Amino acid sequence: MNSHATRAADIEASFLAGAEHNLNEAKERRFRGTKWLWSGTSQEDRLRDLMAAHGRYDRELLRSLPKNAARIMTCIEPCWLLWERPAGVAIAAFLSPIEFYVGQAGTPAAAGKTTAVDETAQPPPIGLAELRTFIRQLVGGDAKVPYLVGVCSPTGFTDEAKRLGVDLANVAVVLVEPRADGGWTTTCASPKAQPADARLFDPEAVSRKLTRVREEVNLRRADLLTGGLRASAVGERLGLSAGLVTRAFEHLAADGELRVSREGDDALLFLGAPAAMEEYDMSMVEWIRQLFGREGDETRKINALAERRAKLASRRDRLYEDAARLEGREAELMAQGRQTSSAGAKRRIATQIKQLRDDMERMQAAARMVGQQIDVISTHIHSLTLIQQGQAAKLPSSEEITQDAVRAEEMLEQLSGQAELASSLGGAVQESSLSDDELAILRELEGPAADREADKPQPQDRLAADDQAAPRRQREGREPQAG
Repeated sequence: MNSHATRAADIEASFLAGAEHNLNEAKERRFRGTKWLWSGTSQEDRLRDLMAAHGRYDRELLRSLPKNAARIMTCIEPCWLLWERPAGVAIAAFLSPIEFYVGQAGTPAAAGKTTAVDETAQPPPIGLAELRTFIRQLVGGDAKVPYLVGVCSPTGFTDEAKRLGVDLANVAVVLVEPRADGGWTTTCASPKAQPADARLFDPEAVSRKLTRVREEVNLRRADLLTGGLRASAVGERLGLSAGLVTRAFEHLAADGELRVSREGDDALLFLGAPAAMEEYDMSMVEWIRQLFGREGDETRKINALAERRAKLASRRDRLYEDAARLEGREAELMAQGRQTSSAGAKRRIATQIKQLRDDMERMQAAARMVGQQIDVISTHIHSLTLIQQGQAAKLPSSEEITQDAVRAEEMLEQLSGQAELASSLGGAVQESSLSDDELAILRELEGPAADREADKPQPQDRLAADDQAAPRRQREGREPQAG
């Protein structure tokens, strides 16, 4: 089974389930009517014909391929007394190159021959003509009531299809493409389609989108150490709206060290003082000092400086981006100047390049100045953080440390004397616990053993006896034997 077909079938199931759920949630707000009827269509018959043409009669393969299915919700409203009429139609449809998937499945061996399948081939995107034909088939001619059609393709759409779209009367079209990071990209492909309509065909749940923003923030945690993250930039990278990213920023800032600053319609996420340090207990003296003297208010200073640093870092990044654009423009002008043979054109291009280089030098100088400001603020934040950490620890004073050390030493000396006294008293008690009769009996018990020890020859006496016996044995050995 080809991996492209498996992926397409999974995308089809996810899109149809998510879009149907969104339409059910919004049917009373977005569509007129009192009843909503669901129906479905698919290209399964066409898929069977394609498989038969390739000689494939595999039911398991048929179930695993995408069917280009569509879920249709018809909105019904009452008319006159007992009559009803459709008030609108919403369609979530899936469109994929099923011919490609059937071809990639291969043809069974026949007459000893096998067909080779190119596993590296990529399925083509959906073009404009195929898209328009597919939508006309879904609508079924002229639309008498408003139609809202969302078409999802696992291979995406061509630039022409997304740029020109479909312009039919009473038909609003939204194109949906899966993203590599797990999200979805929606494009309004008709004049009548609105951003609110596009959100209806985004199958990704809001919780999953917020999770993707949190994952992106964790991946770019290093950027928060020296700057910040803008909601517009993160939203553009993830294919999400800036409002949703701002909402995720606010969730992240509810707990921890992250803070959010708003600048018009945009939001900036940056690192501030830890929440644990912000809520440490404050004495009355510190509270009065903070109230009147503004001294010791390190937490607010850190947050204000961190916000200022994040804004400066964002400004520096924009300067770098502008300088990179000017460098690209300079490279284009250099290429044009080398290709042209006109002296006047070369002089004009040289003047433009000189202006670009002057602008780049100014931007580099501004970026260097901003970088120095960021370094100064970072140093100040570091100093305030050390002060705040020292205050949060609440270490004892030098007098308290000295007094407690003296008391501990006195306690150790007292404990040592008590231990020696207890040891001496223990031996005396053991000796005095025996009566005179018991001591006499104890000596009697030890007496026989002492006598046996006294009767035993000492080592020196044993050596002397051996020395005296040695000459005697020698003389007896030299005497002649009788007879």
